[in-house]
Amino acid sequence: MMPNVDQIKALAKKYNAMVMDARHHIHQHPELSFKEFETSKFICSILDELKIEYTTGHVKTGIVALIKGKNPDKKVIMLRADMDALPILEKNNVDYVSKNQGLMHACGHDVHSACALGAAAILNDTKAEWEGTVKIIFQPGEEVLPGGASLMIKEGVLDNPKVNKAIAQHVHPSMEVGKVGFRSGMYMASTDEIYLTITGKGGHAAMPSEYNNPLLITAEVLLELKKLFPNDGKMNPPTVLAFGNIEGKGATNVVPEKVDLQGTFRTMDEAWRKEAHAIITKTINEVCAKNNAKAELKILNGYPFLVNDKELTELCKNAAIEYLGKENVEELPLRMTAEDFAYFSQILPVCFYRLGTGNKRKGITSGVHTPTFNIDEDALLIGSGLMAWLAISELQN
Repeated sequence: MMPNVDQIKALAKKYNAMVMDARHHIHQHPELSFKEFETSKFICSILDELKIEYTTGHVKTGIVALIKGKNPDKKVIMLRADMDALPILEKNNVDYVSKNQGLMHACGHDVHSACALGAAAILNDTKAEWEGTVKIIFQPGEEVLPGGASLMIKEGVLDNPKVNKAIAQHVHPSMEVGKVGFRSGMYMASTDEIYLTITGKGGHAAMPSEYNNPLLITAEVLLELKKLFPNDGKMNPPTVLAFGNIEGKGATNVVPEKVDLQGTFRTMDEAWRKEAHAIITKTINEVCAKNNAKAELKILNGYPFLVNDKELTELCKNAAIEYLGKENVEELPLRMTAEDFAYFSQILPVCFYRLGTGNKRKGITSGVHTPTFNIDEDALLIGSGLMAWLAISELQN
């Protein structure tokens, strides 16, 4: 007989102290992408205590745990948690503040890993009551290209046993704790990195006839691109082109020889993505040629768009309503942010949902990737229990 909601909630409470301790430990010892060696060892130690089967060393630090229920070959559901942190100096005043100076779990991957450990414990305790297999992966390198998901896929993480569907959750600080959010279909954008150098001719600022100012040419490039990609929210498919770093090393009276730019391009259509790259390249080259300047452009293809499978997402949404109540399950809007879980969504049916972690009353409102990001830890109880419940619900579907 399949476990019921009350049983899963009781087990989530049973393991909540373990989940919270795990989150605190991981938060205190953040490690950058593809360098999560101590984090990996710690997660393995918890899996050992829980007597859960696993293998490690995937893309060096990744872990794959297997929990087999009755008739384990019937269906395989994968749960994914990422482990890497960010190069941010934490400014939270908490007992579990980062001990690694300049590094911080500012995107909630400590929460994801801790909740996945809690879900693993719950699933392991109930494995005699459900059919199929749950594969739980603890993934390195979500934050940087090429993304740990893509590398784990290349190493065969979706095989032996073959994964049928995948589920992942992500912290959502703008959503109040106690709530979760889902969206079927297209959800998150592809992301590409743009590196551009525009070279003119430097010189003394007082002698304009002797230099070709790359700063002005850069300005013209940006204005032309702005016309084509206005970032007004009206483009179809949704599209963002933005430059966040511009560096021209001149001075008040020195015009630099070159300007370096870094930016991002994001959209939700692969054909348009390729076409837009060509438009960006053509526009930059034409402006530079007209101004007798040189352009060196590199566009690095990043993560693809993330699309949630309609059937799986609807099932998970209904299971979440059963677990939390209809009033606590929300519909999510499109996001132009990106996630390397998108690689899984290109291969098999997935559901990527949001876990509410904010609490305005407690002043827990900082966004991800900021030095004061934190969560209301009541979310840990919800996150671990719901993740287990979603896996069981899909396995028995």
